Amino acid sequence: MLKYFISTIILLCVFTSYSQEKEAVIVDSSSIDTVPVNKIKLDSTIYRQRYGLRIGVDLSKPIRSLLDDDYRGLELVGDFRVSYNFYVAAELGNEEKTTQEDNFNFTTNGSYVKLGFDWNTYQNWYGMENIINLGVRFGLSTFSQTLNDYQVYTPNQFWGEAAAGLSGADNLGEYSGLNAQWTEVVFGIKVEIVRNVFMSGSVRLNYLINDTQANQFPNLYVPGFNKVTDGSKFGVGYNYTISYLIPVFKSSKPKKKKE
Repeated sequence: MLKYFISTIILLCVFTSYSQEKEAVIVDSSSIDTVPVNKIKLDSTIYRQRYGLRIGVDLSKPIRSLLDDDYRGLELVGDFRVSYNFYVAAELGNEEKTTQEDNFNFTTNGSYVKLGFDWNTYQNWYGMENIINLGVRFGLSTFSQTLNDYQVYTPNQFWGEAAAGLSGADNLGEYSGLNAQWTEVVFGIKVEIVRNVFMSGSVRLNYLINDTQANQFPNLYVPGFNKVTDGSKFGVGYNYTISYLIPVFKSSKPKKKKE
């Protein structure tokens, strides 16, 4: 009987020891499995940025065409993302504008193209693709100027020539085959309002490099460049666009780890 009792005690001790050892192994293996997996997930967090063609239209020109009887215009815009912050960009448009000055009235009609690039200076939050860009454009325009009417200026109004409406009929008509080239510095913002749809606005500082003009009439307005100021080669412009992104592929950028 004593032998049986002692044997039973020994078996219980062995079983208990084995159970504790097995439990310890389970705890250790659990900790080993959990910690590395979490680390791998944190280290492998990446940005999946979309690369593709964004095309749109400048809304300011159709709106101005509706509100101003002397203006007609349309501009298409586009850009393509070639690296994480670098975009090639282009604008293509047409304008027809009639301008009334103090002594003459003229109509400008022509087309233009602008080519250049944008650099995104904004560091987006995770999952965002908004843009605050600085850019450069080279513009080229071909157009015509039509002198509709003008009055001969005279410093002596005693005889009332201006009141009589005397005009230089010999110089009236269209002057075609004109062109101009300029550069633009662009500052703009693009915001994704819904998936793949962006609203944007930009302001531009223009510098007129060269223009050809008729001998009888200067270029006072250039399509794409806007108003030409006498004695200055600088001008300003703006646009307000809506565009749609056509994704082509995605590229990853590792997320920066917090120190």
